[in-house]
Parts: sequence; C-alpha cells; structure tokens
Amino acid sequence: MLYPVIRSSILAATLFVSVPTSVLAFDTNSTRPVNVNEKGVALRGFDPISYFSGKAPVMGSESNKFVFEGATYWFASADNLAKFKANPTQYAPKFGGFCAMGVAKDKKLDSDPTAWRIVDGYLFVLQNKETQKNWQVDVSGNLKSATVAWNTIKNIPPKGL
Repeated sequence: MLYPVIRSSILAATLFVSVPTSVLAFDTNSTRPVNVNEKGVALRGFDPISYFSGKAPVMGSESNKFVFEGATYWFASADNLAKFKANPTQYAPKFGGFCAMGVAKDKKLDSDPTAWRIVDGYLFVLQNKETQKNWQVDVSGNLKSATVAWNTIKNIPPKGL
C-alpha cells in the first residue's frame, strides 16, 4: 500500500534534482536588489577588490567568500576579503551589480563583470562592452539618472520594468 507514496516521492525527488540550476541565473522574477548567479554569487565570482587595482579584474575563490546584502562575493586572497569586510559599501558594485546603463533607463539588466568602470571610487558594471562605450558618452548624466531610478526600481523584478 505504501508503494504509490514511495513511487511519488522518488519521482518528485528525481524531478527536483534534474532541474538545471542555470534557470536560476538572472531571475527576471526576482525582487532582490542584487544581481547574482545561480549560486547566489555576485559579479559571477570576480573579486570586487581586484577592480580597484587599475588592471583587469581577477576571479575570486569560493574559499575566500563573504555575504553582503544577500549576495556572496568571492575574493582572490584573504587580504582582499579583509579589505572588503572593512568597507563593503565602498567595494560592492553600485546598483546591486545590475547594468548601470540599464538602471539609468529604468531597467534591471544582467551585467558582464568584464564591462566595468570605476567612477568616483565606486564600481559600476555594464551589460556588455558596447553598452560600456555608450555609457561613457555621458557618465555624469547616466549616473544621475541611474541614482534617481535605482531608488524606485531596486525591489521590482526585472520582468516588471
């Protein structure tokens, strides 16, 4: 008599396990104000401190991680982790790591962590290299628009914008 119950449980467990986790990446229904991948990692694992070195950003390591505002950040070294912990609002990407140009246009778009700029000591990531070029045409104006828009859209799902 328990056979149908056991069979249903096994089937449900199999379906749950077989759902690919990639469907969780850039969830257009999420109300989270932070852009994370399917593992809850911001910047797709790039070390946020490395952006401030003046060189290309480097990938962090899961062994050096820290959770800030609901996102997990990975760091290339314990020193970078300590620096971030000391002042996370300075080093975490602005606008939750969503594309800064998208935010300026009232959108929450996924970003490419290799398309970025440091402006006034803060990290801004963009959707891609082409968007990065367009954003740079009027950085000041885009930042003003994005700052105003962010207060309104940060908790709205991307799909709703």
